[in-house]
Amino acid sequence: MALSSESGPIASSDDERPMPIHRSQLESAGMSASTPTTTRGRATRARIVRAAVEVIAEHGATDMSMDLVMSRTGVSKGQLYHYFDGRSALVRAAVDATIDDVVGLQRSMMESLHTWEGIRAWFDCLVDLQVTLDARGGCPMAMLSAHLVETDEVVRAQLVAGFDLWEGMLDRGLSAMHANGLLDVDARPRELTTATMASIQGGLMLTQVRRDPEQLRIALASAWSHLQLHSASH
Repeated sequence: MALSSESGPIASSDDERPMPIHRSQLESAGMSASTPTTTRGRATRARIVRAAVEVIAEHGATDMSMDLVMSRTGVSKGQLYHYFDGRSALVRAAVDATIDDVVGLQRSMMESLHTWEGIRAWFDCLVDLQVTLDARGGCPMAMLSAHLVETDEVVRAQLVAGFDLWEGMLDRGLSAMHANGLLDVDARPRELTTATMASIQGGLMLTQVRRDPEQLRIALASAWSHLQLHSASH
């Protein structure tokens, strides 16, 4: 539920970070079909996309098939291809929906990341969610990345945009803390954001593999300590 994977030196200035990619910039690459004009059509398309998200979560992105989606939704082959001209188009729609799920689930919490209390509460909620999920599933966006970014450049661009959106909420919070004197003057909010996201992703991966939410708690405790090193009161 999101950060470029390109390698290179850490930017020396926050202003050097690339601008996020927006979904509107990706449409010309064929990642989205025309939106249905009727309420029923929009509902059917949304049901198909939701089924694709579920199939990917259960079987993996590489094993997602149109037949599995048809079986789950009960739609005909004709209906399915009316909304999506092929598997790639449906996968890309499912990627968008997954990004919306990941970011949407956290949005209300991440609106409070301009305080230490808000960051602490967000970290605690991330761990609590893994407890609720029995440490299964990991990060859905990371799972898509592992399966698709080396073979589908459009999906890679979608995920870059998604991670930029996710990271951007933390970046804004830390930037506000910096402006308000809660972080020391030499702190670099964007670098702190990237380091924090790396801790989250690593913690989620180990939590999933070991079926142990304590892995994420430990990773976030380390991220908290790193952030606190840049506290103005440290």
